[in-house]
Formats: sequence, structure tokens, C-alpha cells
Amino acid sequence: MRRILLACGLLLAFSACSDTKTELDVPQSQIEKRQVRNGSLTGDDGGFTLLGRKNTETEGGGSGLGVNSFLWRSTLDTLSFMPLASADPFGGVIITDWYEDPKNPGERFKVNALILDKTLRADGVKVTVFKQKLDRGTWRDQKVDDKMQLSLEDTILTRARQLRVQQIKQ
Repeated sequence: MRRILLACGLLLAFSACSDTKTELDVPQSQIEKRQVRNGSLTGDDGGFTLLGRKNTETEGGGSGLGVNSFLWRSTLDTLSFMPLASADPFGGVIITDWYEDPKNPGERFKVNALILDKTLRADGVKVTVFKQKLDRGTWRDQKVDDKMQLSLEDTILTRARQLRVQQIKQ
């Protein structure tokens, strides 16, 4: 039941990502046209823009998410083999439940992924991996190799770049 609700929530979040313009979005006066062309001092969302408009391609395609949509989707794709405990598209937090690989019983992993920015950057995602081993019927925490976390981050970034290139080609 939790997965169905999560899937419906994600579907609703992604359906709100429409980038259609209405008549109200079109600037009417010369001042509004200049503001659209040059940007505004405080920006539409309270951000700080001086030299032109923000590039929506690097910000995730202008999505309604609070974080970069390419990083968000690529993180979900990369961690899709693990059960999700929670996913917050506005805060950019994805937490998986414990996953035990059938090929390696007695060892399980959990991943927390945090998307840090609205832009597609190399430091835009932070992954933390937790590992436990079964010892006499009790799960004991184990040290995780930093290479595993970096490898997951690299996989997420590579997939995000692929998604961005696909969108540009369309």
C-alpha cells in the first residue's frame, strides 16, 4: 500500500512539471519585456539574478520540484533495486529501506541520498551508505568503503547527464 501511495505521489509531482505558458505569462509592457530579457535583481522566486535569465536546462528543465529533476530522476533510477522508505521531491531526500542481496545473505545495505541543488552539478548529490552484517542473529553495523558511496554518486551523475542529453535532443 505504501508503494502505491508513493507512486501516486511521484506521479502527481511529475505531472505538475508542465512548462506551458498562458497569456498571463507573456510580458505586456516595455518594462516587463526588459525584465524578462535582462532578469530582475531579486528574481521571480526570491533568488538573485543580475545578468540575464536563469538557465532552466541546467536547473532541471523548469520542473516543479525543489531540486534538480535530472538528479532526482537519476537517483530514483539508480536506487530502484532497493525498497524505498521515503522520498521527498521538494527537500531532495531519498531514503531506502534495508536491502539484502540474495547472492550475499547475511549482509544488508541502506542508502540515504540528498540532492543539494537545483542545478546539475558534480557536487549536487550526496550519498551515504550504511552496511550491516548478521552476527549470531543480530545485525551489527560495519564500516562502508568510501569508494562505494563515490561510485553511487558517479552513477547518479552519469545517469543525470544522460537524461539531460535526451531532453535536449527532443
